[in-house]
Amino acid sequence: MPRLSVVIPAFNNADFIADAVRSVLEQDHPDFELVIADHSSTDATRKVLERFERDPRVTQLDTPAGGGAEANWRRVSDAASGEYLKLLPGDDLLYPGALRAHSDALDAHPGVVLVSSPRDILDAHGRVTIKKRGLQGVARRVQPGVEVIRQTVRRGTNVFGEPGCVTMRRETLEQAGGWDARFPYLIDQTSYSKVLLRGDYLPIDQAFAGFRVNQGQWSVALVNEQAAQAKAYHAWCRAQAPETISASDVWLGNRRAEFMALARRAYYTLNRPRMSATA
Repeated sequence: MPRLSVVIPAFNNADFIADAVRSVLEQDHPDFELVIADHSSTDATRKVLERFERDPRVTQLDTPAGGGAEANWRRVSDAASGEYLKLLPGDDLLYPGALRAHSDALDAHPGVVLVSSPRDILDAHGRVTIKKRGLQGVARRVQPGVEVIRQTVRRGTNVFGEPGCVTMRRETLEQAGGWDARFPYLIDQTSYSKVLLRGDYLPIDQAFAGFRVNQGQWSVALVNEQAAQAKAYHAWCRAQAPETISASDVWLGNRRAEFMALARRAYYTLNRPRMSATA
């Protein structure tokens, strides 16, 4: 059993999947596996993945069509066997040292169930548009997970980052019920929160991932629903921890979520020419 599992739920990522896979296989961590599940892609994703079939660290799977992101995220995570789990979307990147830094942090703190780091925001060609985004307002120390959930509610945005920024204990995710897509745009954030209700959190203040914004990304398609789903998530968080997350926290987070939805829409509009791999 490897110490750490990296899992990639691939779907129509032909333009980017090779870079994502290489960014994992070039890590200096001594004991990891890479599990990839292709969700019945209609482009050349599966063909590109054939380049990596002979690497003994790589397991390749197929996921039947349907079920949305949750189906493929669960498929690839259920196949993982490592003590720690990192999910990397098929269009994102890991930076050198990412696996070792997160694994070492979890090794050193048995009570920590999830660690995360900032990320760079990239365009479709991998060029940085925003550097070191994440961990807004989060204390740089080990802390109860529920306190960081409160912070992400108050901020109205995902302070942890996308899955490539996060590593968690696989057993804790399973105990929490696995990936949870009740708020589809926030499948990652909701699932982190369920994990963090069961233990401590540790931020690592170094950018270890690149989050690529491109035209095929489902978060771009969901831009008009972001604020509504964020508000529903905030109410759900308060219901889980009413002694920590107050009504005023939710009100503040809702106002900020409305602003963040507008800011994302402006970002997508301004950067539209850079969101195509063929541009």
